[in-house]
Amino acid sequence: MNKKHLKVASIAFVAWYVISRPEGAAGLVHNALSGLGTAAESLSQFMSAIPN
Repeated sequence: MNKKHLKVASIAFVAWYVISRPEGAAGLVHNALSGLGTAAESLSQFMSAIPN
């Protein structure tokens, strides 16, 4: 299986998941964005703690 087939299969799976379980997909996106926000906040605190 080449990259093109994997890409098409991945897109098809995501579309199927969103159509069949929209609440689950929304929760997944919410958790992912929440995790990115937490990581950004932690990085900001780390950079602020480094003395000049």
